[in-house]
Amino acid sequence: MRFGIIGAGPIGSNIAKKLVENGHDVKIADARGIERLEGKKLSGTPVIVGDVIKNIDVLITSIPFHALPSIRNIIDKVGEEVVIVDTSNYYPQLSGKIEEVENGMVESVWVSKQLGKSIIKAFNNFLAYTLEHHGTPEGTNGRIAIAVAGDDLSHKQIIMGVANDLGFDSVDSGSLNDSWRQQPGTPAYCTELTKEELSIALTKANKEKAPILRDKVMEKLYSTGGSFSIQDVVKANREIFNS
Repeated sequence: MRFGIIGAGPIGSNIAKKLVENGHDVKIADARGIERLEGKKLSGTPVIVGDVIKNIDVLITSIPFHALPSIRNIIDKVGEEVVIVDTSNYYPQLSGKIEEVENGMVESVWVSKQLGKSIIKAFNNFLAYTLEHHGTPEGTNGRIAIAVAGDDLSHKQIIMGVANDLGFDSVDSGSLNDSWRQQPGTPAYCTELTKEELSIALTKANKEKAPILRDKVMEKLYSTGGSFSIQDVVKANREIFNS
């Protein structure tokens, strides 16, 4: 398949690496300019952002949540047949508060409105470290799973197949309006679960409590002075639902 990726951070660059390893064609761009990619060790072909959307089957946006409106002019030119996947998460501590989201709009619904396109929400509920190091062959016992939400079933199935290529099982987590179940502050977020565990975790999510629990996890991690490991992040996300 042919992929375009906007964003060369830990998630975008690791997805690119694994896709290339699996024989896919990958272009990668930085929305702020191709010069931002200079000196980075990247898989795939670095291109300007205007070219990343040309002749592709799937576009993955992997930039900060609050920056997504800035690429609307690029997304407007994406073909209707292209599957658009967003990996972002809303953290007001990092991006500032967004009124619509604070007032209850589902984060991925907000993204879809900003981009003016139907999107698939995926690759947002696990850590970049997990993506890079913990992918395993299909059928492996204890294989980690990701949640995939969206309104187009065929597009979701494509992305679930991509997840399998990257080394992960997947769970259909419902429509885009249901995607809050895999966002920060829910039992499915950065708890690195198996397919069976993730299916259960998605049902246990509480929309009203999610922002509160999200902030509690952040406070707990920040209280360490920044000296926390990947294992600490997973532990903090798991423990907050059992406290």
